[in-house]
Amino acid sequence: MAGLSAADLALCAQAPLFAALDHGELDLLLGQAGTVSYPETELLFSQGDAADRFFVVLAGRVNIFALTETGDQSIIEVFEAVATFAEAAMFSSGKFPLNCEVVAGSRLAHVPAGPFLKRLADNPGLGLHLLSGLARWQMRMIHEITELKGKSPGQRLASFLLALAKDSQSSAQVRLPITKAVLASRIGIAPESLSRALARLKSVGVESHGRELVLTDLDALRRLVREGSDDIP
Repeated sequence: MAGLSAADLALCAQAPLFAALDHGELDLLLGQAGTVSYPETELLFSQGDAADRFFVVLAGRVNIFALTETGDQSIIEVFEAVATFAEAAMFSSGKFPLNCEVVAGSRLAHVPAGPFLKRLADNPGLGLHLLSGLARWQMRMIHEITELKGKSPGQRLASFLLALAKDSQSSAQVRLPITKAVLASRIGIAPESLSRALARLKSVGVESHGRELVLTDLDALRRLVREGSDDIP
């Protein structure tokens, strides 16, 4: 495990949990953290394991999942860069309540619980700063949820696809990082509504081939998100 570089620390500073910390405070809290790269998809932890650390996604993605009675994965949440996860287990029960799979090509910061909690205990003001960062993030999430509820399924899906396309200008080819069932849950619509919305987005240049999508007219997608359309429910 490699220690955090200055660039890694700058990435960590983007996570909502650390948003209210200055550079010195963040360096103090993460002084014992290290980074691990994952060339292959693998299990990071299992339900019931000791929560002796939490993590920051610096690149890539992790899937938090439960196992069904038949042994299949049921994805509960997906975390992408830059986000912290598993800190709640560390602060509460001390056991991971679910399983976690880290996707190939990801890089995570591992933050050991012992040093982190000791530095919080020695510097009580840091805890208030962490709470302040989380409060800001919560307010932003409330705003985004409010915005989301005011959009049609087509607009919600278009917003998600535009986020995948990132800096592309006129067209892009993207792959859904999660299953369509998880995507439907994530953007707050029923699976059947997602299928209908995806079909109707063909009129604005979205071609679907399973989890691979070709976005041929990003400007049309942007107009749909901004202005809506009676043709896309």
